[in-house]
Amino acid sequence: MKYLFVNSVCGIRSTGRICTDLAYQLENQGHEVKIAYGRVEDVPEKFQKYAVRIGNNVDLKFHALRTRILDEHGFGSKKATKEFLKWADTYDPEVLWLHNIHGYYINIELLFDWIKSRPQMKVKWTLHDCWAFTGHCSYFTMAGCEKWKNMCEKCSQKRKYPTSILIDNSRNNFMRKKQAFTGVKDLTLITPSKWLANLTRDSFLKEYPVEVHYNTIDTTVFKPTPSDFRDRYGLQNKKIVLGVASVWEERKGLSDFIKLADILDDRYVIVLVGLNHEQMKQCKKNIIGVERTNSAKELAQIYTAADVFVNPTYEDNYPTVNLEAQACGTPVITYDTGGARETLGGFNVNTKVIPSGLSNLVRTIYSYK
Repeated sequence: MKYLFVNSVCGIRSTGRICTDLAYQLENQGHEVKIAYGRVEDVPEKFQKYAVRIGNNVDLKFHALRTRILDEHGFGSKKATKEFLKWADTYDPEVLWLHNIHGYYINIELLFDWIKSRPQMKVKWTLHDCWAFTGHCSYFTMAGCEKWKNMCEKCSQKRKYPTSILIDNSRNNFMRKKQAFTGVKDLTLITPSKWLANLTRDSFLKEYPVEVHYNTIDTTVFKPTPSDFRDRYGLQNKKIVLGVASVWEERKGLSDFIKLADILDDRYVIVLVGLNHEQMKQCKKNIIGVERTNSAKELAQIYTAADVFVNPTYEDNYPTVNLEAQACGTPVITYDTGGARETLGGFNVNTKVIPSGLSNLVRTIYSYK
């Protein structure tokens, strides 16, 4: 069979690696696979045989600008999407497997019009966040918002991803998404957590069957992996508290790490992977910042070097970083939010899920001798 994946990235970050892992499995079963992606990051060489780029960097920037000004994320990239769909018609997939279709690269109305014109095509859609059924945001837990159940409007998170500086178009976005995303003949939703599955069943996507498929990781890569990480950073006699994120933002708990640096005694050092240049400049002396890496092997080395992995996320679906750390033999402490609880206990390490709060976090870190 011919499979076509659509995702923002290919072969990098969590969703990109999920797509290429699936592609590799399907190819080994005798299927033909392509992955259409839109983001600018380079595709690792071994995955380039799957990769089909949607649009270009210029289109990406114009879509982002449209989002910033008009709050119309997902409604730009018309030319790029039309060109991609011409290619997709020629490729003629029997199974279309959507992943992240947000990220400034594809027009969702054109995409779903095309999907509805092909009732013979089986469609799967793995949701990695809540963007598909809101008028703007990807998550709403911190905001305590439930407008998405009926009608988004007057969005309190307009300046959160996908950021709009001027206009709040959340009501119109909600109606356009509902119109586009409903009414597909053969569509199955897949969520990586029971938490997200339950939210989806309360949304306008409730007409579709929902399956929970927990994300997996490559345990041939994520495993105890010795390295010289401690020697390179002079941490031979320190306890390493590790945090990892693709993008460090408020919901990922970066501010809790900053506060934690003032509380932990001098036996401890915090290592944060995925910081940008500005965040690295602001690091305190007992925080070591490491830029984002697309090398899974390097990540495995860092996980293995750590004494404990801390994930103080306030909003999350099914954080695979928890799985990666456990697979490398490192205990995990995570806040009890979203689907985080569902990631623990599968690798026989001493993991702990705790209520959010700095005092709970400090007490739990100190409990590891």
